[in-house]
Amino acid sequence: MAKKKGARVLITLACTECKEQNYLTEKNRRNDSGRLELMKYCPKCRRHTLHREVK
Repeated sequence: MAKKKGARVLITLACTECKEQNYLTEKNRRNDSGRLELMKYCPKCRRHTLHREVK
């Protein structure tokens, strides 16, 4: 039986430099209505870069 998660949705984070989609995470839509931006490690670029939420 699956739980209802309510405002939490799955999102994908993509590197802003090489455009590769590296991370899958979830966020609370009520608290973070805008696009999520995080500094994460990109294995293709081999360094920490800015990752943005994609549709």
